[in-house]
Amino acid sequence: MAVRSGGFVGKVLRVDLSTGKISTEDTFERYGALLGGAGIGYRVLWDEVPAGTGPFDPANKLIFAAGVLVGTSVPCNGRTTVTTIFPTCWPRPLVGSGHMGGHFAAKLKYAGYDALIVEGKAERPVWLMIRDAQVEIRDAGHVWGTGIRRTTLEISQEMGPDCVVAAIGQAGENLAPMGMLVNSVSHSAGGVGGVMGGKNLKAVAIQGSGAVRIAGDKGAWEALVKFHLSLLGGNNQHVVPSFPTPQAEYYNPASRWIGQPGKRWGAAKPPVEITGGLRDPNRIAYRTNSAAYFLGDAAWKYTVRGNGCTACPIRCHTMLKVPSVTTKYGIPDTGQNTCVALMFGRSFFTQLAGKKNSETAIEACMVGMHLADDLGLWSNYGQLQRDLRKLYEGGYLKARLGSKEYASIPWDKYDNADPAFLLDLIPRIANRQGELGEVLSRGTGAIFDHWSIPETEWAEDHTTTYWKMGHPKHHANEDDGQCGVIINTQYNRDAQCHSHTNFVRNGLPLAVQKKLAAAIWGSPDALDAPGDYTPANLPKARRAKWSLVRKELHDALGVCNWMGPWAASPLQERGYAGDDSLESKFVSLATGQTMDREGLDRAGERIFTLHRALTIRDMGQVNMRAEHDLVPPWVFKEPNDAAPFTKGSIRMDPADIARAMDYFYAVMGWDKDTGAPGKARYAELGLADVGEALDAAGLTPKAEK
Repeated sequence: MAVRSGGFVGKVLRVDLSTGKISTEDTFERYGALLGGAGIGYRVLWDEVPAGTGPFDPANKLIFAAGVLVGTSVPCNGRTTVTTIFPTCWPRPLVGSGHMGGHFAAKLKYAGYDALIVEGKAERPVWLMIRDAQVEIRDAGHVWGTGIRRTTLEISQEMGPDCVVAAIGQAGENLAPMGMLVNSVSHSAGGVGGVMGGKNLKAVAIQGSGAVRIAGDKGAWEALVKFHLSLLGGNNQHVVPSFPTPQAEYYNPASRWIGQPGKRWGAAKPPVEITGGLRDPNRIAYRTNSAAYFLGDAAWKYTVRGNGCTACPIRCHTMLKVPSVTTKYGIPDTGQNTCVALMFGRSFFTQLAGKKNSETAIEACMVGMHLADDLGLWSNYGQLQRDLRKLYEGGYLKARLGSKEYASIPWDKYDNADPAFLLDLIPRIANRQGELGEVLSRGTGAIFDHWSIPETEWAEDHTTTYWKMGHPKHHANEDDGQCGVIINTQYNRDAQCHSHTNFVRNGLPLAVQKKLAAAIWGSPDALDAPGDYTPANLPKARRAKWSLVRKELHDALGVCNWMGPWAASPLQERGYAGDDSLESKFVSLATGQTMDREGLDRAGERIFTLHRALTIRDMGQVNMRAEHDLVPPWVFKEPNDAAPFTKGSIRMDPADIARAMDYFYAVMGWDKDTGAPGKARYAELGLADVGEALDAAGLTPKAEK
């Protein structure tokens, strides 16, 4: 049994929707070594969900898991991991997780639970009410068929304003693989909405009156939190401002730290002007404005404020008020979101792609945000939008849709970049209406299956940024050369890893970054400047491993991988170094059990390796190198035919990437020929039972037998 400590609250809640049985189990007995979050999710799937289970089978499970640091005062601790058999993975469903911010994770902990396991299927639509120890399965007939906003309002009126509601919309109800779950208005977990709908589960709502105990010294804890705040930059841990100022030695125009003194939140009442020192820890939220970063300076006049997750001072979800959208499109004039979800509507239109300071682009973003977050439709990191553009502009839809359906779609509005087009398109997809709605609701893999379009037509096209298994690249070679490529080979959905790019794109000069890299990964050659790549080497592979392990750690601890790791900082007096042991210091104080950086990284590697084991088991395939860790052809091409390692090119060399994978498998301790861990490696990481089961099934490398 794991030693009981702080951080965890001690119980996992289990709800069987088929039988109505509600029970709890001890967190420490089974999950103590897995830290929470994705670690719990992977263990439940390994132990309880057989290989071959489909995403909409009653035997599939949804694991909503918080981490050991969730609900504390650690900055950026508001992440929930929702793990399941992922429905958009193609050609076969495999393990995957959706990740949502907001306030759901903290409320789950305050109610007394480290995780919630949902299994079975209800006979009729239901929602789950959690009020501390009181847990009830309630009828959802009155909200089934309604959007997420109405559902959230109805349930909040029933439970009280201090609850947090995580709900699905019509996309999830219709079992759309592209359905998503949304809590706290705009914080979403993509790809899991349809799985909830398959269980007839409309929503989970939580009130919690408890707290999370810190086992260590409270004074040391408070000092560490203050130190952590001093290391924070802007969104995505950009640690220099985007503008020159006497208050900072360096600046970088590409930085997301765009909150320059004198900028105004123009739609606030009264308008708020940014003033004061850049380093003031009470004004960190003024550094980031995602809308202005992605949409241009024109967005400042529509900005109400920043919003965000539990204990996060960054507030990267920008709230906008755009009065014109109510009169033009009949939607509320206020919305909030960040990054790709902020641009959900704009990204459908080729004419608006990349445009800044355009009123039409901002209106399209508002329409897209409203519809997607209400109907519960995921963008698959923008792949949905790129798919629609390629299908239409490449003539695929005209050739494959029936003439009647094709004529019913207002393509004239699309051609004119009219946001009103979205009022027709997005409900089609969420409701799986017609052939177009049906195919797009199922994800990119359905395009290949339903219309017999070769995957290579996407995988060879730079503009689709398609990677593999129905999903796009996520900060790949365009950001980080071989390291980005390695990371994008490892998951069954888009990688959702920011550890590497948060460092490479932090805004510091390359010489400073290389000095920090030498201290962390043993060599300044662990990274290159984006678009100025050198051949693969062992330090780059070490950094790829570090990035993946930290990503899994963050998903287990419940802290935000958009903001961490904190390997760099804005502090000139520290030589711009962050603290690579910060997470382990927090875990030690929270739990009362000392764990150094190496020990915590080993726990992260255990979790990451369990994900690998699940993928091997469910694929029934040990040769991951040939069958899973794939790189699309577009990575090895350049439209202007520039050679690999040419400055300004992101083109990779196939032989060099093969060497990069050799290095990576070596630092992971995996078999080089298959890219699979051996039985001994599983045992070294505390997963002996996993290794034995895979070995018995013939799913470990032959060299170890």
